[in-house]
Parts: sequence; C-alpha cells; structure tokens
Amino acid sequence: MGQDPSTGSAAVTEAQETEQLQREIEQTREELGDTVEALAQKADVKAQAKQKLDETKVSVAQKTEQLLGKAKQASPDGAASAATQASQKARENPLPAAAAAAFAFGFLAGRITKR
Repeated sequence: MGQDPSTGSAAVTEAQETEQLQREIEQTREELGDTVEALAQKADVKAQAKQKLDETKVSVAQKTEQLLGKAKQASPDGAASAATQASQKARENPLPAAAAAAFAFGFLAGRITKR
C-alpha cells in the first residue's frame, strides 16, 4: 500500500524509452559508417581507376577471343572449304554458275567500254 502503481509503470516506460534510444543510436551509427565507407570509395580515385582497368582488360580479352574465333573461321582452310563447296555445287548445277559468269563478264565489259 505504500507504493503508487503509476510510479512503477513510469520506471518501466522510461527503461523502454532508453533502450529504444540506444537502438536508434546504434542504427544511426551503422548508417553513418556505411555512408562514410561509400564516400571513401568514391574519393579513392586510384581504386576506381584500377577497377576500370580490370573491367577493360576483361572486355578486351573477350573481344580478342571473339575475333580470333572469327579469324579461324575465315582462315584459308575455311576459305578453301568454301571454295570447294562452291566448285562442287557449280559442277552439280552449271547453269547458275554460267549465268553468274556471263553477268560478271557483261558488267565488266560495260564498265570498260564507258571509259
């Protein structure tokens, strides 16, 4: 009977408010730390240049590999096989080959005579 029930409740509420404030302070510290870290990364020009250089190296390596693949396809072996295939098709069906040859001859003859 000597205690007022409202004083006990006030002490609990005050303790909860203190814990809440401490959690908010910790969260703010973490956010501030993240912000400082992000700013430090933006200010680190040397690291950014190195990252860009690494990205460029990877890109160049991929392009080089791609171009080498295309070059291998267009190599003399590829051209020889294409010529062999064209020759074989011309032997199988000579009319389109003869028509193309006649067209090319007529085109060249027309260009030469216009000069």
